[in-house]
Amino acid sequence: QVQLVESGGGLVEAGNSLTLSCVASTHTFVRDAVAWFRQTPGKEREFVAAIRWSDATPHYDDSVKGRFTVSRDTAKNIVYLQMNALKPEDTAVYYCGVGRLLVTVPGMYDYWGQGTQVTVSS
Repeated sequence: QVQLVESGGGLVEAGNSLTLSCVASTHTFVRDAVAWFRQTPGKEREFVAAIRWSDATPHYDDSVKGRFTVSRDTAKNIVYLQMNALKPEDTAVYYCGVGRLLVTVPGMYDYWGQGTQVTVSS
């Protein structure tokens, strides 16, 4: 069982930045894809960004491209999501997931963290 823990969420004003972290406490990333999704009440979990651990290949949803950066620290076994120029519509619970393939479908990820709330005020 892979346990993931997200952190770094909070309340910020529009235009500001936050950095989220995803730590795997019982798993060492090797050939995984680690993704960030977000979800608001009553809506489906939506893809934000992902990174292929083996070669750090990133992939972004168009809504965050140019504002968010996904990265990894191989020594610490952590995946980050740097979020700049935040907008009120970025408000959501952000989850990290681990899977074998870098895809944008949440059902293809095997393990999830508990989520961290990001709230962007206008």
